[in-house]
Amino acid sequence: MSKIIDTAVSALGARLGEGFDGVARFDITDEGSIMIEPTGVRTASPDEEADVVLSADTDTFRAIFEGDLHPTTAFMSGRLSIEGSMGMAMKLGAALG
Repeated sequence: MSKIIDTAVSALGARLGEGFDGVARFDITDEGSIMIEPTGVRTASPDEEADVVLSADTDTFRAIFEGDLHPTTAFMSGRLSIEGSMGMAMKLGAALG
């Protein structure tokens, strides 16, 4: 697994604490996937089922995670794609903000 994915799993796990009320997968282009679920955060394969799947390149993911780019702005500008529950995506954005 990539260093970016490993670092993100640890940081997201610390940020979300007890987990997330839903199942979200974040696919980072050319790096891998992260699953965010009620039991915590872990690496994932890109074919695992989730309520919502968010996809972005490494720079976009990093900017969102570091607070330099709001997820809504990333989505509206086409830098972030979302498949599945838009409500769950908004909930995840609020949990990370």
